[in-house]
Amino acid sequence: QVQLVESGGGLVQAGGSLRLSCAASQRTFSTYVMAWFRQAPGKEREFVASIWWSSGGTRYADSVQGRFTISRDKSKNTVYLQMSSLKPEDTAVYYCAADSNPSGLGSRIRTYDYWGQGTQVTVSS
Repeated sequence: QVQLVESGGGLVQAGGSLRLSCAASQRTFSTYVMAWFRQAPGKEREFVASIWWSSGGTRYADSVQGRFTISRDKSKNTVYLQMSSLKPEDTAVYYCAADSNPSGLGSRIRTYDYWGQGTQVTVSS
């Protein structure tokens, strides 16, 4: 069983930056894909970014391309989401997810079988 714990959320002004962290309980992720999703009030959960644990290859949603960066630190078993040039529309609960049997850098919720509890990000205008 994989446990994922997010941290780093908070309140930030538009144009500011935040870094989210996702600490994973399991040491062996060599074949996993890790991802970040977000869910704004009244909206469906949506894909933000994903990363191959082994190679570091990444994929981003168009809405965050060029502003957000996903990365991982194998020594710390942690995935990060560096968010810059934040906008009020980035306000959401951000979730970390893991796909234990990936066929690619998936963007669909159903692809991921492990989820964290979420961390709130609020961007004020």
